[in-house]
Amino acid sequence: MQAYVYKSQRKQDTYVYLAKRDDFDVIPASLGNTLAPYTFVLEVALTPERRLAQADVALVRANLAERGFHLQAPPLPLAPVKIARIDGRDD
Repeated sequence: MQAYVYKSQRKQDTYVYLAKRDDFDVIPASLGNTLAPYTFVLEVALTPERRLAQADVALVRANLAERGFHLQAPPLPLAPVKIARIDGRDD
């Protein structure tokens, strides 16, 4: 399965994978309006054995087959964790 990867010019570290090159009509208008314009980044063969740095290839393939696109957004930042001290103090 071929995929065409585009970077959003409005949302940092956000990418859209398309099943067909330049087929932006498959992206819902509400989503597309917040991400466009796009810059073409890469054409890639998504085989089951392929590894992607920030996405699960099986999920990307499933979304491309079902919807025609896959959205890759940056991971959400982790909330700070408060660690309790052994002595019970709060500083």
